[in-house]
Amino acid sequence: MSKPLKYAVFGSGSWATAIVKMLCENLNEVGWYMRSSYIKGHLENEQHNPSYLSSVEFHLEQLKLSNDINEIAEYADVMIFAIPSAFMHSELEKLTTDISEKIVVSAVKGIIPESGLLVGEHFHDIYNIPFENIAVIAGPCHAEEVALERLSYLTISCADSSKAKAIGKSLSSDYIRTKISDDIIGVEYAVMLKNIYAIAAGIAHGLGYGDNFQSVLMSNAIREMKRFIKKMHKMKRNINNSAYLGDLLVTGYSVFSRNRMFGNMIGKGYTVKSAQMEMSMVAEGYYATKSAHLLNEKNKKKTNLPIINAVYDILYEGKEPKKVFKKLTEKLD
Repeated sequence: MSKPLKYAVFGSGSWATAIVKMLCENLNEVGWYMRSSYIKGHLENEQHNPSYLSSVEFHLEQLKLSNDINEIAEYADVMIFAIPSAFMHSELEKLTTDISEKIVVSAVKGIIPESGLLVGEHFHDIYNIPFENIAVIAGPCHAEEVALERLSYLTISCADSSKAKAIGKSLSSDYIRTKISDDIIGVEYAVMLKNIYAIAAGIAHGLGYGDNFQSVLMSNAIREMKRFIKKMHKMKRNINNSAYLGDLLVTGYSVFSRNRMFGNMIGKGYTVKSAQMEMSMVAEGYYATKSAHLLNEKNKKKTNLPIINAVYDILYEGKEPKKVFKKLTEKLD
């Protein structure tokens, strides 16, 4: 009988903490790498993460905690990364352990800025990990609701369906339902793009637009997402499935959405820098906006992306949100 796979999570934010909680429902031991020695020390003394989802209490005998990324990389058969995309490269640079035979799971919502690649592509190209050993975790699922044990759904995407099922089983519980998909690239793009649209929804709210406009914005966003993903990776997919439309809706509308919160502040007149300083969490959509814009610019035949372009103009070109959204309203239907 083969030995059970050892799982480890890399990152100490709210999503990383939620994933560790899910794994602890099923596994005797979970590896957990975090950069912060303060968070590690607090967990060891108080049994909870002091910075994120502090209501979640862990049993220390289930956790293998370390500030050494190589120690946890050596330990794990399945490495789940939940580090914000903007900081992934600097963390991975610390790796000296050969991870080419590991199973790598991306719970990262964006593109690695230094390589311009999706997380899965980055691990394949830089660390020689075969695509059948790369998986992606998608929602719709907020870390805060996992902490509250509210019923949530995850989609695990992997080219190898048996690995997707095994990962899904390790995350499943009374309050977590999982399904699998083979659209690993499409799901990774969807996970990235939904954060941009959530920023757009937040900006609209901050500017005073109501529910009627928000519904039109989200309706256009899912069609824009479909165009973008189809251009990047053409295959048969139903864009109305939970991993695409469901994740977009929860990120665009939820009070827990940090990207919507970030956009709301921008709409209310905050500068990008002041909004980032006020938020304790990273709004992945800020980095995703630049990545999506650059990817589209590289294409000879550009995709029509009025919402992404509007968010880019506001965040990176310094254009006035009110004027940009006035023009955007004329392009939506």
